[in-house]
Amino acid sequence: MNGARALLESLKAEGVEVVFGYPGGAVLTLYDELYKMKFPHILTRHEQGASHAADGYARASGKVGVVFATSGPGATNLVTGIATAHMDSVPMVCITGQVANPYIGKDSFQEADIVGITTPITKHNYLVKDAADLPRVVKEAFYIARTGRPGVVVIDVAKDVFDTQIDYEYPTSVELRGYTEDTSYEVPAVWEAAEALFAAQRPLLFVGGGVVLSDTANYVREILALTGVPSVATLMGLGGVAAETEGFTGMAGMHGAYASNMAIQECDLLLAVGTRFSDRVTGNTAGFAPKARIVHFDIDPAELNKNVRADIPVIGDLRQTLPAFVDIIKNSAQEELPSRFRSWMGEVLLMERAHPLGWKASADIRPEELISCVREVLPADAICVTDVGQHQMWAAQFFSCHEPRHFLTSGGLGTMGYGLPAAIGAKLACPDKEVVLITGDGSIMMNCQEFATMADNDIDVKIVIVHNSILGMVGQWQRLFYSHHYSASELKGKTDFVKLAEAMGVAACRIGTREEFAEILPRVLREKGARLIDVIVPEEADVVPMVPGGKRLDQMVLGGR
Repeated sequence: MNGARALLESLKAEGVEVVFGYPGGAVLTLYDELYKMKFPHILTRHEQGASHAADGYARASGKVGVVFATSGPGATNLVTGIATAHMDSVPMVCITGQVANPYIGKDSFQEADIVGITTPITKHNYLVKDAADLPRVVKEAFYIARTGRPGVVVIDVAKDVFDTQIDYEYPTSVELRGYTEDTSYEVPAVWEAAEALFAAQRPLLFVGGGVVLSDTANYVREILALTGVPSVATLMGLGGVAAETEGFTGMAGMHGAYASNMAIQECDLLLAVGTRFSDRVTGNTAGFAPKARIVHFDIDPAELNKNVRADIPVIGDLRQTLPAFVDIIKNSAQEELPSRFRSWMGEVLLMERAHPLGWKASADIRPEELISCVREVLPADAICVTDVGQHQMWAAQFFSCHEPRHFLTSGGLGTMGYGLPAAIGAKLACPDKEVVLITGDGSIMMNCQEFATMADNDIDVKIVIVHNSILGMVGQWQRLFYSHHYSASELKGKTDFVKLAEAMGVAACRIGTREEFAEILPRVLREKGARLIDVIVPEEADVVPMVPGGKRLDQMVLGGR
């Protein structure tokens, strides 16, 4: 078979169920074989949309997302999506066409060194110039993408490789020098972490995105049940602990809940699981968790002591270290831990009651109220996807999440335009679940062409635009720190999102009054099929609490709720 057929057969061998992509000259043979094989493929309207859709598919399903693009601009249009997935450790394999072997390195038409361009933002990448290498490379790429700390692998394939005939045989194993799926860990480190817990008076469980990526939320929940300790989450860790769990106070960090941030500052032991201690979480690192010993469970040694010093590092796959930690807790002859920590739990609950997340009643539709109502209408297992900005933080605060892989957002890179295509990918990954996109009037325009993808493929996603006529987070900072100078951040133009969506085949409506809000929102959210709901909210609503740059977590601006 030719290289193109070999590639598709290799994807089938890896269990790939759908590919997102956009054709072009360098991948025409690949798309011809795709046509012959009837291989499931979603044609997005932009390569960036394809990469975000593959990302959303991967986050929602736990499988490797796959995307195709042609050479040159096709490949470079994937870069933002690759960087987005890389920053959040999402498993993806991106297959790009390259000019034919004789033309590589000669500034040929639609040539770009995508291997060089993506080296800093991938886990690994390949340039395939020999068709015989293709099955091995695909096998290695999927192995690298999904094992260890997940990540993105790019396979750049010379155009003539797709046309070259090979004797196809897919490898059954992978041998990579310097890379191994070694899941061993240091048993004494886990014991030391447990002993620190037994010695603590005010322990706090700090849940990061690694818990979601490794599908170990069940162990986290078992730890909470066994110990009765309070818990908080990073933005990427939302869903790792069910929102209704006693003592779970929600997101911590720059826009985290008051109780979450104060619990970090007041605890004497911080059990950090699968988090990289991002600056958005820690605030001023010199003043982060000042009273606590820090236990850091993580798979990647590179994260150890990078941002925050760990007193007890536990390096290893959470699928190995957390069960071991649970077993030690179960089998140790310690006093009843929930009773011992009940006083501390009570303190945290008091902090939560003292400064709850909420909003002031208003004649306008408050963004917080909007997202709370969306949450109330949708089923408990609905998947929430967000773009980036104020609406993202409001969604993190008010769209309570009960299961892992049910809150999808661009955390590390903060990519506006992520949401719409990612929601498409999430719905294709989980067709039996409701998917809602919470977006803003700034973010939605960055990949609005994917309305057409959604409509043409009958993908049922509900889109809620938090429409405040400004780049919300930029505007908030300009109000607070730049003397209210709205420099290039206002969006008071003539774009009609209802007409825009309808022009591409998505039914849409606008809500501007409380009467419309009460009647239209619940009804449209329950309708079948893709729907856009454009909701007008006040321009100057701020996301609070807020930790200003350079401040400690306990130096929050609480606002006037």
